[in-house]
Amino acid sequence: MDIGNTLKDAVRAGDVPGVVAAAATDGGVIFQGAEGVLKPDSVIWIASMTKAVTGAAALQLVERGKLSLDAQAADLVPEIGAKEVLVGIDADGTVHTRLPKRPITLRHLLTHTAGLGYDTWNADIYRYVQLKGVPKPGTRAVLETPLLFDPGEQWEYSTGIDWAGLMVEAASGVRLDQYLRENLFEPLGMVDTGFRIGATQRPRKAAVHVRAETDGFVATDHELNQEPEVFMGGGALYSTVGDYLRFVRMILGQGALDGVQVLKPETVASMSKNAMGEVRCRPLKTQIPGRSADMDFVDGMEWGLTFMINPEPFPGRRSAGSLAWAGLANSYYWIDPVKKVTGVWATQLLPFYDARAVAAFETFERAVYASL
Repeated sequence: MDIGNTLKDAVRAGDVPGVVAAAATDGGVIFQGAEGVLKPDSVIWIASMTKAVTGAAALQLVERGKLSLDAQAADLVPEIGAKEVLVGIDADGTVHTRLPKRPITLRHLLTHTAGLGYDTWNADIYRYVQLKGVPKPGTRAVLETPLLFDPGEQWEYSTGIDWAGLMVEAASGVRLDQYLRENLFEPLGMVDTGFRIGATQRPRKAAVHVRAETDGFVATDHELNQEPEVFMGGGALYSTVGDYLRFVRMILGQGALDGVQVLKPETVASMSKNAMGEVRCRPLKTQIPGRSADMDFVDGMEWGLTFMINPEPFPGRRSAGSLAWAGLANSYYWIDPVKKVTGVWATQLLPFYDARAVAAFETFERAVYASL
């Protein structure tokens, strides 16, 4: 199975408007390619692929003794300590809450066990946001939602890593964009990655598409706030597949790439194992179908420090214990520490978890393994 042909086939079949992908082993890059409206150097919104980057930043600060995984997050970001657990919302809109049983920690934030959620997939958060008024993206108001359960007791995909980004700022004394640039992007040579679209990236920015009612795709003018009140560490980075491949190769290389060590091997090891005890991931049902399909693929998965971990192997694809996640515009990656291979595959298409896009990604992944 030719890897490049999987991209050509996906575009030709109308599965995606365009795709760019790359793969590497511990020996180096083994594939780079693009088809359709995307080019190898297209600047794309990587959305929740941002989470692993922010998690790496937080863990650098844990290494340096400036953050602790299990100390109260409110010690550094006091407003998170004021959150209460949602009990219910009356028909007249009255919101009932109670105090949580324990404080939120960085570990809770990085594993999505803090009790936070997204309106995209949680009916209670969706109703709360509609009741209070939908906040503008990039504002602190986005984070002003109640807890859904007591910290540490369940898994719910969430805004937790946005809060982890605020902890990075508090512990480092600089804004998140500056911290990531100086401590990750510049050392790793990720020249096209950032929260803002620079002058050199602007001509290469790819449009986010939606499916046309009949056939084909329609480009939208989707773009995140370029002067946000809060740099959202959970989903606001722009990047290229080539840049992101450098990040996942660093994880594959136990914290090092091309001789530059940005994380200790023991830190990467901690990121790569279940970090939420007996709690397991569960499916999430969409509340906003135009933004995402149902997230049924997470059922029973484990979560490390910002990565989803599959406890069982995927036949013909990644090994058990591989790390992975994705971005809302149908971008996906995996890191296989057993077979020492990693891949990044991206389109710019909403809603998330589009069935045809996912199938095309899985075909790409199988082709990568078949080539080894």
